Amino acid sequence: MEQRISLVTLGVSDLARARAFYETLGWRSTSKPEDGVVFFQAGGMVLGLWSRAELAADSAVEDNGGWGGVTVAQNLRSPAEVDALLIEAEAAGGRIGRAGAETFWGGYSGLFLDPDGHPWEVAHNPFWTIAADGSISLGD
Repeated sequence: MEQRISLVTLGVSDLARARAFYETLGWRSTSKPEDGVVFFQAGGMVLGLWSRAELAADSAVEDNGGWGGVTVAQNLRSPAEVDALLIEAEAAGGRIGRAGAETFWGGYSGLFLDPDGHPWEVAHNPFWTIAADGSISLGD
């Protein structure tokens, strides 16, 4: 198996609301509302939004309504960018789960939850390199 992820899909309760939230944050999609799914190009991968019930059925899992054990993360170039994105996410209708702060591992991070409760960590990791195109290198 190649070591890469191509698509992350978030199950949402209201597709129009979820799309509006991400578009307010600056994400852009060419998906049509009648498609029933929204795809955003996210660097070298894709972020999808789809009905939570349909995603559960398609994934052959039972949705117990709780957190699924997955957090999405975006690494940024500075602590100031982390704080700015947290402010932007809250203004767009997200909820701040953890304010930006220094971490035990030497970086800086905070967390917001989108309108469906999906946690997004936003972090500055001074040990990783972010290229001009947004791709990340572990620095190994």
